[in-house]
Amino acid sequence: MVSTVPTDAELAASLAGDFTSSYAEVNGIRLHHVTGGTGAPVILLGGWPQTWWQFRKIMPELALRHEVTAVDLRGMGGSAKPEAGYDKKTMARDIHELIRHLGHESAFVVGHDIGASLGYHLAANFPQSVRRLITVDMGVPDAAWQAIPMLPGSDEQAEALAHGLGGYPWWFAFNQLRGLPEALLANRFRLLIDWLYRHMLLDQDAVDEQARRIYAHAYDSPDAIRAGNGWYQTMRQDIADLDTYPPVTLPILTLAGEQSYPHLREQMSADKGTDIQVVEIKGSGHYLPEEQPEQLLRELFSFFAPSVIASS
Repeated sequence: MVSTVPTDAELAASLAGDFTSSYAEVNGIRLHHVTGGTGAPVILLGGWPQTWWQFRKIMPELALRHEVTAVDLRGMGGSAKPEAGYDKKTMARDIHELIRHLGHESAFVVGHDIGASLGYHLAANFPQSVRRLITVDMGVPDAAWQAIPMLPGSDEQAEALAHGLGGYPWWFAFNQLRGLPEALLANRFRLLIDWLYRHMLLDQDAVDEQARRIYAHAYDSPDAIRAGNGWYQTMRQDIADLDTYPPVTLPILTLAGEQSYPHLREQMSADKGTDIQVVEIKGSGHYLPEEQPEQLLRELFSFFAPSVIASS
């Protein structure tokens, strides 16, 4: 018997905090989002290959103090999947207009993975919309990313892959391809979901069976695979756009899992901003919101606090 996947409305209703699933027409596309709670607004931006559901473990607690909105990005989950517009400057306008649509002048922005890169481009292009930015376990693609080797760059990377650990992002290249990922992965995306978690989680139980089914279902169609790959196919444009930005001046907190902390401490340097902290989250791989939600919440509340007090 095939198990069914809950709808976004059912998933939203299952969370404490009176969350609702809604849609907004912004920047010429339809974005799906889930919102609940009251207080200073927080926008949650997820990554590949997940949906807004990746924030399920932190949303109820955040909603006790904030109005929380978890967004399916352009191309993700319940949001539109247009043929173009996956560069992060265009997607930043999506989120800028969504913040206005929700009735806010600005919000705290938390981005994981692709959402972290998007959050940075949002802060660079629409600083008036971002109170403070938190990037989670991903840096900002810059010229150095174009030098990532085609093969594992070290014996350590090769050994890590052989033993089920991360370290070599082969999917950056795979997702550049047009048509082949859709042909290979449509209706079998769960294989990739499980591979990524096996290699990039420290605790496999942190992402349960239901969540894996939800993510696989969201990416199982050729259209969804094409759209998600668009976030990677536009990285060269993102890098070119980055060169036109001055360093971001609003406060940025970068949270990193154990494996990525040394790299992110180097990558999120002074050329990215004038007020950047990089903090290691112990006991976590790449998927911090699911693997270490309590630590993540502590860091978020601490980082939000000065701005919340100042605006109250």
